Amino acid sequence: MTAQAAPPPRLPRIERALAMRLAEAEYARCADLLAGLEPQQWSAPTANTGWTVRDTAGHMLGMVQVMSSLPQLLGQMSTSMRQARKAKAPVSIDFLTALQVRRNAGLTTAELVQHWRELTPKAVRGRRRLPGLLLRRTLPEAQLVGGRLERWTFGYLTDIILTRDCFMHRLDICAAIGLDPQPAAEHDGLLIDDIVHEWAGRHGHPYTLELTGPAGGAWGTDGERITLDALDFCRRLSGRGEATGLLATAVPF
Repeated sequence: MTAQAAPPPRLPRIERALAMRLAEAEYARCADLLAGLEPQQWSAPTANTGWTVRDTAGHMLGMVQVMSSLPQLLGQMSTSMRQARKAKAPVSIDFLTALQVRRNAGLTTAELVQHWRELTPKAVRGRRRLPGLLLRRTLPEAQLVGGRLERWTFGYLTDIILTRDCFMHRLDICAAIGLDPQPAAEHDGLLIDDIVHEWAGRHGHPYTLELTGPAGGAWGTDGERITLDALDFCRRLSGRGEATGLLATAVPF
């Protein structure tokens, strides 16, 4: 039997200028959300096991710190990868996020919001300035998606995943405190359209998808028929909630 060739490292589907506009807009939406939280809402549990809203925000800030400072990038990545190797874990992402939560736990919520507003413009600039040669290179570590290891390019991580991560955690926080995330077609809708196309490419089967709500739309013309809320679609693909049939196809966030 001939061994099946590994798929090429995943590239971003959307072009860079749009990716950076979406990143900037998502950071701004998260800033407004965090700044508007009431004191008691920071301790609400989220869909992320063991994480409160405060923990989630600490991780989100950690990712911003990674892209706004080269020492932070090198320090966080080397520490988490070393911890993963010591634990014989296949990937380091859980160690990275736990490190970010711990390192930002000492901030007051006001300081966290202040750091978010100060660092997100730097993070966008850091992401925008990455050279094309680096963006096309493969990350040194494989990523675990749907129980399988796969390879990503730096461009897929910086242009797509870092924005999706903020987007999904914004939904997590809103769900935890019962707040409407107020999705908009010109922002959330563009993120979701990219997610739908990646999902379709990952499962490779005919489908008819109707996503409801301001950020929804219709895709496909045949195969399994799926109708549900656009944000719920994203939550299920991310592993938050029950997912059967084609919805069981994991997409990274």
